[in-house]
Amino acid sequence: MDDDFPLKVAVERAWTVHLATHKDIDATDPRRCSLERYLSGKWQAGESDPEELTSQGLSYLHRLGSESW
Repeated sequence: MDDDFPLKVAVERAWTVHLATHKDIDATDPRRCSLERYLSGKWQAGESDPEELTSQGLSYLHRLGSESW
């Protein structure tokens, strides 16, 4: 199993929820890469709980939603 499996789970969950609640966003939207970078930073800083990472990811995506892409 990958050492970063919880990180991958959190990215996938946050992105899936975000897409489900924002029908106007395409699955290949660049915000996913931004989410991955953001959560990777949290992961490297020591956060390893996938639920907490997912929550932080959703909060981050919500903040990004207010910016124009």
